Amino acid sequence: MSNVEVDPAELRCGTADQGEAAPQVDVLSARDVPLGGPRAMTVRRTLPQRARTLIGAWCFVDHYGPDNVADTDGMDVGPHPHTGLQTVSWLFSGEIEHRDSMGSHALVRPGELNLMTGGYGISHTEVSTTRTTILHGVQLWVALPEEHRHTGRDFRHYVPSPVRVGGADIRVFLGSLAGDTSPVRTFTPLLGAELALEPRSTTTLPVDAAFEYGLLVDQGDVRIAGTLLRPAELGYLGTGNDTLTLTNETDTPARAVLLGGTPFEEQIVMWWNFIGRSHEDIVEAREAWQNASDRFGTVDGYDGDRLPAPALPNATIAPRKNPTRR
Repeated sequence: MSNVEVDPAELRCGTADQGEAAPQVDVLSARDVPLGGPRAMTVRRTLPQRARTLIGAWCFVDHYGPDNVADTDGMDVGPHPHTGLQTVSWLFSGEIEHRDSMGSHALVRPGELNLMTGGYGISHTEVSTTRTTILHGVQLWVALPEEHRHTGRDFRHYVPSPVRVGGADIRVFLGSLAGDTSPVRTFTPLLGAELALEPRSTTTLPVDAAFEYGLLVDQGDVRIAGTLLRPAELGYLGTGNDTLTLTNETDTPARAVLLGGTPFEEQIVMWWNFIGRSHEDIVEAREAWQNASDRFGTVDGYDGDRLPAPALPNATIAPRKNPTRR
């Protein structure tokens, strides 16, 4: 997944000391981000933001649609690079064609995970198929830890089977939940799952108390740990919870994405589609992309131009951390 924002924010991100776990839910509202380039669409971004920069190693959460693309060009994102991260593609409706510089060619479909690892460097394209009418989903990034951030390119596809718990159907695409475990490798302990909740149902899930969690609501009003979340809101819970109770407060089905992981203790610098550890890392990656170096390889089968990198900020990227919870 790409960030083709025309003026990407410069962020240096890292976890603060969590201290004693607090039971409250922090409600993070989304901000609309217009993306430039061929895609020219608006997404709802809940991570990163001033109130929180990471949840576990999850460092980027964009939520888009449902958008009717039947009468437009849909999604058409030319070759673009990534470093230091894994991209997680998860759709609710529509279909996207993926090609990358290690030769992968796959379709992203609802309920199917496509995970791409761009450690030292990878490039890819994303194009919605002609049979797509409604495009709706999330794009998620995972920061790689220092010891693995230069790892080689990789791509994995996985179709999780739904697991029934109470009034919820759960699809676990990363990590473990509800007795189901995804076979897809991550480099830090993570959880990613789609939850489909029946009307007016309540479901309690045993979870790992060492994880912090974020619940992104796609449709319906969902109450978690006593706090009501509305569509496009993300509720954050710190470590120390061994169960999570979710209630669909509406008379129609609700849907949410549950993300979790152990607190990510490293500081990262994130700008455009690059994650590094210093301003200099970003400068080097951008220069390599602009010069079409072998670091990112080439994508075959796409009829169009590479996306140019935006201009770097005029100042050194400054640090920004999660605030300490009170």
